[in-house]
Formats: sequence, C-alpha cells, structure tokens
Amino acid sequence: MKEFSRILFPVDLSEMSPKIAEAVAMMARKFDAEIHLLFVARVFEYMASIYVPHPSIDSFHKEIMDGAERKLAEFTEEHFKEFSRVRKTVRGGDIPEEIIAYTREEGIDLLILGTHGRKGIDRIVFGSVAERVAKMSPVPVLLINPYQGG
Repeated sequence: MKEFSRILFPVDLSEMSPKIAEAVAMMARKFDAEIHLLFVARVFEYMASIYVPHPSIDSFHKEIMDGAERKLAEFTEEHFKEFSRVRKTVRGGDIPEEIIAYTREEGIDLLILGTHGRKGIDRIVFGSVAERVAKMSPVPVLLINPYQGG
C-alpha cells in the first residue's frame, strides 16, 4: 500500500468537526501529508419548483457559500495552523458526489470523515453521507465516530 500524501477531510463544520480534526492532524503528521478541507453546501435549485424566485435562491446560495468560506477559514486557523500545506475548498452540490469528485480530481490518497450515528427515522430521512462515500470511494476511507473515546 502506498503512503498517504494527500488527506481529504470533508468538513460539515458541526460541533463534532474538532474531534475529527484531531485524527486528521495526527495522520497528516505521521505521513507528512497535505491536508485538504472540503465543505459542500447542498444546492437549493429544487426550491424553484415551489415558486421561490430564482434570484432569491441564487442570493441565498451565494450567502451560504460566502459564509462557509469564512467559517472554513476560521476552522482551519483554529485546528490546522501548525500545518503549512492545507487547502480549503467550498463547493455546492450533492455532498457524497462532490466528495468523490474532489477525491478523484485532486489525487487524494485517504479520506477521513466522521459519522453522525443517526438511527431510526433520522437515518431513513437523511441517509448516511459517510456510508455513501465509503461505498463509492476510489481510495481508503477512515471513519471516525466522534461520540466515542472522549
């Protein structure tokens, strides 16, 4: 198996992201890897079908993307400032599809992402991004349960 020189951490910027960031940092130090942080905002075009004006959707989407870029910059400064090779990207689209596309485009060697541990109806309604990504990924995936281990 080859070494991991590019690690992708798809970030949802939730309260669990810092716990996963610790594992990403540890792996990046171990392999002297470049860290890629990716935030994917859901696309809201489907709202046009419920008579929301398209300019309103575009404006809302732009605000989300701009806010995500600021929040991702803050997150990077807080959790990865010791690393000189960190790339931050914000995209819009289907989250699992965008994660896989980025993985291929950027030559990622390892994907590290968290699980949310949803159960029952939440899992049926929201699905599992981690599960979809793990099944589609062209590279190894390390899943971190942020609710375990303190």
